[in-house]
Amino acid sequence: MHPALASQTQVEERVEVRERLAPLCRVICHDDPVTTMEFVVHVFMDHFRMTYPRAVDKMMSVHHKGAEVIAHYPKSLAEKRVARAKALARSNGFPLTFSIEEED
Repeated sequence: MHPALASQTQVEERVEVRERLAPLCRVICHDDPVTTMEFVVHVFMDHFRMTYPRAVDKMMSVHHKGAEVIAHYPKSLAEKRVARAKALARSNGFPLTFSIEEED
């Protein structure tokens, strides 16, 4: 068969792939009067992968507002990061707390 005819007779199949992404959850950090600002910045950088300037901004926002959304993750990842951050805080004698809320 002539190459030009072969390309005309080919049927193009299109397959639609729909990715089902897990719904995101908000990770909220709550202010407390005991946990040091330096420790909060460290936790944000180490457990929530923030740059130093972003971690400082978020920490100040938590401090002034009382609570602030600091990240958005799928539920399982949010739970894992929050658990590790809380464990680090407790092992250092800080009551730093987080909550997780599902997005609408």
